[in-house]
Amino acid sequence: MENLRETLEARQVWIYFSAMLIGALLGVLAPGSNVLASAINPALALMLFVTFLQVPLAEIGGALRSTKFIVALTITNFLALPALTAALLQCLPDIPMLKLAVLFVLLAPCIDYVIAFTHLGHGNARLLLAMTPVLLVLQMLLLPIYLRLMLGTKASQLIEAEPFLNAFVWLIVVPLLMAGMVQVLGKRTKAGASLRTVLDGFPVPATALVLFLVLASVMPQIGLAQDAAMQALPIYLVFAVIAPLTGWIIARAMRLEPASVRAVSFSASYRNSLVILPLAFAVPGGAPLLPAVILTQTMVELFFLPVYVRLIPRLPAS
Repeated sequence: MENLRETLEARQVWIYFSAMLIGALLGVLAPGSNVLASAINPALALMLFVTFLQVPLAEIGGALRSTKFIVALTITNFLALPALTAALLQCLPDIPMLKLAVLFVLLAPCIDYVIAFTHLGHGNARLLLAMTPVLLVLQMLLLPIYLRLMLGTKASQLIEAEPFLNAFVWLIVVPLLMAGMVQVLGKRTKAGASLRTVLDGFPVPATALVLFLVLASVMPQIGLAQDAAMQALPIYLVFAVIAPLTGWIIARAMRLEPASVRAVSFSASYRNSLVILPLAFAVPGGAPLLPAVILTQTMVELFFLPVYVRLIPRLPAS
């Protein structure tokens, strides 16, 4: 099982691209596949459950004592990158939905496949993994505040509180509690340990399933949002170049050890597009523009994945 997991993680970029391609083709060739949209939230819950299962929940308290790492990670993701995003936002036309989509995705740090790529890039993946629940809770709490600051009253007209609360409960609290229960069972019973071993191989397939479902659901209408996606593309490209350097500079300034410097840089590079999607679908009148613009960032990010894995370890980290 361990060999299968390692194989999946080593080839996950191609697996994700393949899932997106198959989903896109299904969406174009069989437009009725938009019924798959109802499966996105359960698939996301599964993805987050198996992701949280990798988190050593009993060690989160220890991770919270890594003060300098937490400060660097927080400053990078919740101060520096929001400032960068606010600056880039000025380059977009004054279309509230377009700006909302860009803010949704760029203000939310990734908490799933960033862990595997941090490991491949010789970063402190274990420490970043322990911080994923904290990152997710912080972004859910701060996102409405940032939207109000950057969009003004327009944000309150586009966002409803209930979808945020539902997403928080079903995509964060429930998967996190289930992951904790499985971890406890895995330590106390043989059956629990066997279940844990099987589920440890699920993160890559679960993420691929989400990508497939999203593309299959959105593609029937994505042509209607093509112009908006192209307007956001240059913003995403600039962010993809500046964000990892921002994390690297801040982590270096905090005098973190090399593996932690790389972890902060990787965290800055990846955004939480898949987890943000349910919020986008919940915005009244948001489809197809919001999902299309958010998925454009996902495709840019997947293109840069192997670039980051090669280049970030080469940056001076001490």
